[in-house]
Formats: sequence, C-alpha cells, structure tokens
Amino acid sequence: MKAIICTLLLPLLGFSQTVEEMALKTEGKLRSIQSIQANFEQTLYPSSLSTPLKERGRFYFKKPDFMRWEYREPEKKIFLYKEGTFLIYYPEDKELIQSALSKEVYESEVLSLLSGKKSLTSHYSVEFSPFPSENQDSWKLKLTPKEENEYSFILLEIDEKTWLIQKAIFFDWAGNKSEFRFSQIRANLAFPQKLFELELPADVEIFTDGPIKKNR
Repeated sequence: MKAIICTLLLPLLGFSQTVEEMALKTEGKLRSIQSIQANFEQTLYPSSLSTPLKERGRFYFKKPDFMRWEYREPEKKIFLYKEGTFLIYYPEDKELIQSALSKEVYESEVLSLLSGKKSLTSHYSVEFSPFPSENQDSWKLKLTPKEENEYSFILLEIDEKTWLIQKAIFFDWAGNKSEFRFSQIRANLAFPQKLFELELPADVEIFTDGPIKKNR
C-alpha cells in the first residue's frame, strides 16, 4: 500500500524530473543503443474474447531497423523485419508469409520506439500514468498520439537504472490491448547479420500479402 501511495503522489510532490525530461532522457538512451536482446512475453487481450492469448520467446533488435522475434511458446514461429518487409515463418508447416510494414501496427510501433526514431514529445502527449506493475523501480508513462492513428494510446514502463523499456502496452480503437514484456535485457551486443536471415527448406510455401518482392 505504501508503494502504491508513493507512486500516485509522485507527480504532486515536486519530483526533480518532469515527464518531458524523462521522455527526452529515454529517447537519448534508445538512440544511443545499437542492439538489444531480451526475452519477451506478448499478451493479446481481444475485446471479443474473455481469455487472453499469450506467447513467449526471444527478441533481437539491431539498428537501423532489423528485428527478429523467435516465438517458442505455444507455437514455434519466427517473425522477422528487414528492409521494409515483415516475414513470418512457421517451421512446422513450412510456410512463409510476407507482408508490408503497415500490416503489423503494434510491432512496427515497437520498432519505432526501440530505435528512438520517433520523438516521444513530438509525436505524443506524454504524462505520468501509475498503472499496476510488479516493478516499483520504474517510471510509467502514457503516450497519446498527437495525430490520428490505429491506436488510442500506449503505456510504457521504463527501468529507473537503465532507462530501457521493460513493458509496452498498446490500446487500439476497437478495444483490443496488446502487451509486450521484456526481461533479461542486454544492450549493444554484436549480432551477426545472418541472425536476421531465414534458413528455409527447399519445399517452403511462400504467401505474399501485397506487392512485395520475394526475399529468401
């Protein structure tokens, strides 16, 4: 109870850093990082279902704009972003799906946030948001887009010591919520470029969503 009260009163007690200063410091940290590796848990809360959908795996990010999501539970799949194209590979089914950037709203927004490409204060109205969390040593911010977009707002949980994003929660206009939790975060590792390539069997079946060149 004491920790909750302190969190709620923090903005009212004249804390030394304003929300704008926190946003700028977070931006600076993200822009200084060249790569990130972390475990992730992704939870989708569809407005039409009472049971959330959970997935877990390992996440890799490398500047300027390479991402790899290795989903390990409950279904194995690899989600890869490179050169403006999303690739989703299902090893057990030997199927590869290619789609344009705009088809994956939340993951593309994660890319923009992790890379520091989007200025938090320029693209969003930023405010404190003490939403429930297991980690009391973190800053919690609410980002509301200044321009019309696919989502209504985003909640960010930022570690006090590292200034890295530990949690990002996206709320869309249809009432759906997507939550990304990151743990065991390691920054500035030297990833080989082949990490962002897919080793596909000769009999893989490729499906293309939109006018995208096949990239194997």
